[in-house]
Amino acid sequence: MTHSTGTLYIISAPSGAGKSSLVKALTDAIPEIRVSVSHTTRAMRPGEVDGVNYHFVTREEFVKMGEHGDFLERAEVFGNFYGTSQSRLQQTLDEGHDLILEIDWQGAEQVRKLMPQARSIFILPPSLQALHQRLTNRGQDSDEIIDGRMREAVNEMSHYVEYDYLIINDDFAHALDDLKAIFRANQLQQKRQQVRFGKLLAELLG
Repeated sequence: MTHSTGTLYIISAPSGAGKSSLVKALTDAIPEIRVSVSHTTRAMRPGEVDGVNYHFVTREEFVKMGEHGDFLERAEVFGNFYGTSQSRLQQTLDEGHDLILEIDWQGAEQVRKLMPQARSIFILPPSLQALHQRLTNRGQDSDEIIDGRMREAVNEMSHYVEYDYLIINDDFAHALDDLKAIFRANQLQQKRQQVRFGKLLAELLG
């Protein structure tokens, strides 16, 4: 039997653009889409679960994995290490699942070199004012941290031109529809439909 492998999707956005909320809504609507769980050395936050939000590891464990060539991509963000296990990712794709990788532009650059067949999506806020408001409404960070995140966001957003798709998250429902459309269109590609409907196609062609 012919086997269809899943597609890897890279999704990037500045902090506060609504990426995590959109990805959660997408996977709630289409459960067969999986989200890659990265390894990180940062501390677990309240409500997070090891193996669900991240694989939480020590710096020593992270370095050892890197030495063994386990990471498809890795980066240091705000003093913490983040990385994607290549073997776990490939296993999910081989099982036929579409897989989302939520990473920044630097990680995306690393992944594209190793997996050029990956599709990439960048999510932008409707304005800088809206982005600042969203970061402030979280109530988690000081003004200094928010200012730093805004500066970082402008740098991050300048890399949107490197991505295949661009979504503006102004109206959440509309942005979610746009995101679903990208995944649905890809699933309707002839080569994937050929695998899915092989029996029907054989019958139609006699």
